[in-house]
Amino acid sequence: VCDENQQVTSECLEAARIATNKYMITNAGRDFFHIRMRPHPYHVLRINKTLSCAGADRLSTGMRGAFGKPYGTAARVKIGQVLISIRTKEEKVQIAAEALRRAKFKFAGRQKVHVSNKFGFTKFSKDDYKKWQDSGRLIPDGIGVKFLSSRGPLHRLIGREAAAEE
Repeated sequence: VCDENQQVTSECLEAARIATNKYMITNAGRDFFHIRMRPHPYHVLRINKTLSCAGADRLSTGMRGAFGKPYGTAARVKIGQVLISIRTKEEKVQIAAEALRRAKFKFAGRQKVHVSNKFGFTKFSKDDYKKWQDSGRLIPDGIGVKFLSSRGPLHRLIGREAAAEE
């Protein structure tokens, strides 16, 4: 979780991803985690190069037409925005926290490691997830789940119960 308003470059996001991935593979195993990089570097950074040689004042245009050339990309992050998420088993949580602590050093500014009480990449707590899963209200949807509310057409809920009995 980021603790400052800042621009995070694509290079430091990639360095943090590699550091996290390498630590998790060596300590948790290749198939026991899933990393999600949350910010996307869409903001284009530009640089207005100036000459610093002899006679540069006659060659350069100074601040005239100062819209620079593309230099790199960055993601603008706010305070409290999540930078990296790791989904793993309950017994591997300490390994994931250490991997994120090591990834913090790749970013400028302050970051915090936060262990969530949510189940995986879903918006449900672990207890709610178990409750809704047992009642058949959650539908797997890739790495997340969709929640079936009690509102809407009846055939959606009645048809699911009939299909489950067959």
